[in-house]
Amino acid sequence: MATVRVLVLRAPGINCDEETAYAWEMAGAQADRLHIKRLIENPRQLDDYQVLTVPGGFSYGDDIASGRILANQLKHYLKGAIHAFLDRGGLVLGICNGFQVLVRMGLLPGPPEDVAVSLTLNDSGRYEDRWVRVRAEVANCPFLVQGETYHLPVAHAEGKVVVGGDAEKLAESGRVALRYVDQDGQPPSYPENPNGSIENAAGLTDSTGRVFGLMPHPERNILATHCPHGTRDISLDNDAEPACDGARIFHSAFEFLS
Repeated sequence: MATVRVLVLRAPGINCDEETAYAWEMAGAQADRLHIKRLIENPRQLDDYQVLTVPGGFSYGDDIASGRILANQLKHYLKGAIHAFLDRGGLVLGICNGFQVLVRMGLLPGPPEDVAVSLTLNDSGRYEDRWVRVRAEVANCPFLVQGETYHLPVAHAEGKVVVGGDAEKLAESGRVALRYVDQDGQPPSYPENPNGSIENAAGLTDSTGRVFGLMPHPERNILATHCPHGTRDISLDNDAEPACDGARIFHSAFEFLS
């Protein structure tokens, strides 16, 4: 089996890179953490990888707006390299702040649909740190299994997906990859939808399904001891089995590339 190599991007303020690299490694991939400046110096390093991951945190202190500075760096210095990476079949994953980065640089929701999307302050007006349930809505995203529900933690202040124009167009075009749901799988209210996103959107994908961003943190639920009900639902004899909801997201992408 060929080695699946993942580049986990580092930048000032990002603080989930080690956990994210570990999650990929537990899925079976080889994960390397690389600083944005090193990648700008040599964009051809992307040629060595099958996955580019932008992890969570507070890149550049979320100055100006969440993810804005890192998004500008990627767009101005690495746009060509990233599009070449995608053209040859690479996957891109953005988690929380990484999701904000992918939206602000224009990779999500991506062409050809002309839908303006942004992420803004939660309706609650405060930082939300809680567990939520999300359901996979699309069949073409290698990270997800359509119809499956994932129990994951969120930790963000600017996670509300907003649309300039027709919000239904975003869903009709198949770009809403994940939706917040309540315990019964129904459309939720606060706090099950922790930010007030339109269409209860918790994650978006592009038209190919290979660019995927989500607000919840899958890397924070890859071990049985991470999950609030882990000791009840998951065997502690295998602490990183794919049954852990976050682990399933990484494992699904790894299997797709293997």
